[in-house]
Amino acid sequence: MPDTRTPPAPTADWKIHVGDGPVVTAAIHDGHRVRESLLPWMRLDPDERRREEDPMTGVLSTVGDTQVRVRSSRFEVDHNRPRERSVSRRPEDTWGLEVWSAPLPDAELERSWAAHDRFRSDIRALMDDLVARFGRILVLDIHSYNHRRDGHDADPAESTGNPDIDIGATTLDRGLFGDVLDRFVSALRQTPVRGRTPDVRENVRYPDGGDFPEWLHRVYPTQACVITLEYKKIFMDEWSAQVDLAALEDLRAGLETAVAAVRPAFAR
Repeated sequence: MPDTRTPPAPTADWKIHVGDGPVVTAAIHDGHRVRESLLPWMRLDPDERRREEDPMTGVLSTVGDTQVRVRSSRFEVDHNRPRERSVSRRPEDTWGLEVWSAPLPDAELERSWAAHDRFRSDIRALMDDLVARFGRILVLDIHSYNHRRDGHDADPAESTGNPDIDIGATTLDRGLFGDVLDRFVSALRQTPVRGRTPDVRENVRYPDGGDFPEWLHRVYPTQACVITLEYKKIFMDEWSAQVDLAALEDLRAGLETAVAAVRPAFAR
């Protein structure tokens, strides 16, 4: 089915590749860029920012028919939070980190909030089009998380509360999409990562979920099956940012297998 919609206006802040299929992937914390006008107030150095961003999730997002990849840093504007909380204004908002050296001017806050509005508008137009074309869609909201917060040479966090892949499905309608979720999770476990079966569990680290999937479920309650994936950074060194390509490729292969396992559920 050809795509006849008008694409969103080009922006440096995110890229949307529209494909022919019902599977959407979103890497909304993949970006690292911070706009020039914010740099005088930015207290975090690039390495500190990158440690809390989700690098390489854009690579995982390539399994989607349609791919959404945000290029700006979550510290400029966080698209997984409500508009009024999308820019950190206190350390409690960002794991105790002091993001800014002084309070941001209102003009800078408004500029970031306007980007939040534009992103949601672009995503709404995209989803409206895909729902019209395919009826039901699968949206994979892809993130990553740190597990070595005590330092480069410290022991990693206990695996009990830190699965290799944490599936977020707090607002997913299990009456409609429970079977899809079960098949998806089962397929993720089938692809070894560095020779071992990945630990995949649901709603372990973030039982309250994120605003982006919750918003999508509110707007498209019966049409969008939104699954959040939180990958533990076993595919990279979160302190040096060095990537383990073999682990990353295994994780991508597992995600590709999981998508193939549930794709028939979204056939028109």
